[in-house]
Amino acid sequence: MARQAIVPIGPFHPLLEEPEFFKFYVEGEKVVDADVRIGWNHRGIEKLAESKTYDQDVFLVERICGICSTSHPFAFVQAAEDVSGLEVPERAQYIRSIIGDLERIHSHLLWVGLAAHFIGYNTVFMWAWKYREPVLDIFEAISGNRNHYGMFKVGGVRRDIKESDIPGLIKAIDGVEEFCSMLVKAVMDDPVIQARTKGIGILTKQDAIAMGVLGPVARASGVEIDIRKDFPYAAYDKVEWERIVLRNGDVFDKTAVRLLETLESVKIIRGCLKRMPKGPIDSEVREVGAGEGIGQHEAPRGECIHYIRSDASNYPERHKIRAPSFMNVASFKKTVIGQQIADAALITAAVDPCYCCTERMAVVDPETDRVLMTGDELVRLCQQKTEKFKK
Repeated sequence: MARQAIVPIGPFHPLLEEPEFFKFYVEGEKVVDADVRIGWNHRGIEKLAESKTYDQDVFLVERICGICSTSHPFAFVQAAEDVSGLEVPERAQYIRSIIGDLERIHSHLLWVGLAAHFIGYNTVFMWAWKYREPVLDIFEAISGNRNHYGMFKVGGVRRDIKESDIPGLIKAIDGVEEFCSMLVKAVMDDPVIQARTKGIGILTKQDAIAMGVLGPVARASGVEIDIRKDFPYAAYDKVEWERIVLRNGDVFDKTAVRLLETLESVKIIRGCLKRMPKGPIDSEVREVGAGEGIGQHEAPRGECIHYIRSDASNYPERHKIRAPSFMNVASFKKTVIGQQIADAALITAAVDPCYCCTERMAVVDPETDRVLMTGDELVRLCQQKTEKFKK
């Protein structure tokens, strides 16, 4: 009988872009149990939001994550607009959809490159990132930034897409379409990729529903959910595109869903550019009224939700975020147990986890409701650590 051992990954590890702590319990080469510990990146975004105006908070939530830095503003501004029933100009709705799906393309290509790197396909890694570059260049042309675009505001968008930007945008998505069409065929036919990903890390449809997973993780397991279709917003119901759903729930299908979704994002952007009307891009909101609001956006990793409670003071009274990775990360335990340790890293990466979005910190004991640490104590600890670093 093989002796059980622990293989730790993290909290700082070459595999991890951000600090988290995974523990794999193995017998020989087989994973028999797994555990994940979050909390290494907690920054108190929700509490900070309560001390800033709605306009400032758009920039704050944008910095929750660099890869999906428009997903949180997308959901946040919709939550603020929901509080007062604010109307957004139609042209701004189209621009929001274009920015949202340009980000989906760059996020999926980033993931495909990293996934290829994990299994030793560094040529695919370099290709994926090469074709991601023109998308980031387009962001820079439109907004001035390759990440953290600063495009969204309550009531509309901050910058228009100029006619002079459109030829470059079309050229970039044409290149993405050509590359992804080629890559889909290559992945589907490559025996090595199939051997490393088919039948590996399976999440069944039943488990996907029970665990509430979202986005490509859910759609790869046959769960037909996508906020853009289920509860249309912005311009997603005004252009033609298909929801990509596969059935096997393994790493192969999670890869295929993301590649095929990239092609659908190209369709969305083309449709928006074709149908986008002339007109204003901002309803010039001066204040947000009292009430509650919810904003949803289908981020690259799945449904992102922001909740706001407002007392009409122009500052959120309460702000709550539920990012998709918070739901998806836990599913790795279902998919990694029984697999080889050599596949564990790829299985974990297959959910495309974003740990900055996921972070939470417990300050109340859930069993006794006893307060473990007050806000003042947290601030004092942070100040003490800062002084320690200075020394």
